[in-house]
Amino acid sequence: MTRLAEMTSAEAAQAAQRGAVLVLPVGAVEQHGPALPLGTDTIRAEAVVDRLVDALDELVVVGPTVPVGVSPHHLAFPGTMTLRPATFAAVLTDYVDSLARHGWRRVLVVTGHGGNNATLGVVAQDVLRDHPEVELAWAPVTPLAPDALGAMNRAEVTGHCGEAETAQMLHLAPDLVRSDRLAAGTTVPGQLDPFARLSRGAAHPAVALPYDRLSASGVLGDPTSATAEDGRAVVDEVVRRLADFVREWSTT
Repeated sequence: MTRLAEMTSAEAAQAAQRGAVLVLPVGAVEQHGPALPLGTDTIRAEAVVDRLVDALDELVVVGPTVPVGVSPHHLAFPGTMTLRPATFAAVLTDYVDSLARHGWRRVLVVTGHGGNNATLGVVAQDVLRDHPEVELAWAPVTPLAPDALGAMNRAEVTGHCGEAETAQMLHLAPDLVRSDRLAAGTTVPGQLDPFARLSRGAAHPAVALPYDRLSASGVLGDPTSATAEDGRAVVDEVVRRLADFVREWSTT
């Protein structure tokens, strides 16, 4: 049994004692253009974690998902929900506080939403200060697949609900993709206003911009070129890299 919520208290104690890694999927409920569901980031994070369990069995235990993340930059689009960064951080910190109290020493957070990254960095520092006995690691999904991403045909401007995310959803949950509504969004820098164009540079100061300023549809890239095969390659690489990390981590 690999899900914390399905264990008894005694079974959870045994898993913590044997040094299992507690994995927390986190995502978002936010716009993903006209063709992808609002829960895309949560769906992808949970799917990666499920496959990680298949690869690692008793080395990992899956904790409860945090389905809503930090998404104020998408609030111009209906259906988007967001937590304040402080709220998101407080939830995860409370999770770790509870786990540490009962002997968990390794926690891995897998996020399907890049907007959570900055807050996860803060949480990691707080855990380091308050629970030095706990090893906390966190990872975004898509950036862990550089090889698969490099093999894809992607627009000059790409990202949110573009080729990579759409490909993953075509692989993981094709029934939730409105394929007839797939359409290119912002694909070249010339479609952006000057300051927005600066924010998409390869090396630049970090900039927070609302997504309706980046794309009228909320899409960055051309999802019409995405394939389920591309999505499988991305997910497989992500799971492989995470599994390799956890295996080595578990021997330390």
